[in-house]
Formats: sequence, structure tokens, C-alpha cells
Amino acid sequence: MVRAELGALLAPYASDGLVGLSCIAKGADSLFAEAVLEAGGRLVVVVPSKDYRERRVKPEHAAVFDRLTAAASEVLVMPRETATGEAYEAANGELLRRADRLVAVWDGRPPTGRGGTGDFVVGAGEAGLPVDVVWPEGAARRG
Repeated sequence: MVRAELGALLAPYASDGLVGLSCIAKGADSLFAEAVLEAGGRLVVVVPSKDYRERRVKPEHAAVFDRLTAAASEVLVMPRETATGEAYEAANGELLRRADRLVAVWDGRPPTGRGGTGDFVVGAGEAGLPVDVVWPEGAARRG
């Protein structure tokens, strides 16, 4: 459901030089990245730290992560050695700095102050970015 809604949301931008930015984490980040590529857009991947692939990408997501990284037109590895909360915040800051708008797969749960989707949506609003929230009726979190 989420993937179909992302595709429908991005389709109008396909002919306008669509560029999507993502950290390609398992779940919504990767679904968004795949939808960008399927729409004919360019993908920019922001990796939070130098050790992110080795320390944080689970074996069941490694093939998707590697495929999306290989398909990206640009891969920016943040200048952090270790995947910590600070590294994630820096990556999120880079996404917001480069973005014209935010597409958030978000259930509307309140921000926690720990770098989750709600916090990212609030940060985008504070930065003056338009936000498109994707949460189809019947969608549910996994895990």
C-alpha cells in the first residue's frame, strides 16, 4: 500500500528532473528510494557514517541496501566514523539541507525527540519545507 501511494505521489514529478534523497534504511526509506528510481528519478543516498553498512545494515536488508547504493547517482557518506545518534542527526540535517520538500511515510505519532520520523517532519516544517505525509488507510507498522 505504501509503495503504491509513493509511486502515485512521485509520478507527477517524474518529468521535472525528480531527485530523491534517502538514507535507504530498511522499510520506508528504501521503499521511497525504489519509488524514485521506478519513476525515472535520480537517487541520492546519504549514509550516516563510515561504518554504517557494516554495523547497522542487517543481513536481510544488505542486498537491497547494496542495490540502491549502486543505483544511486550520488552517495554521500557523512564524515562520522561510527553510526551514533549524532551521525543520524547529521544525515537528517543533510537531507533537510538539500531537499525542496519532504515525503514522510508517517503514522502521525508525536515526535519523541530522538530523531524519529515525527522529529524529522517537525524539522522540515521549521525549515519551511512542504511535507507530504504518506500513510494509506489500513497501513500498519511492522516489527
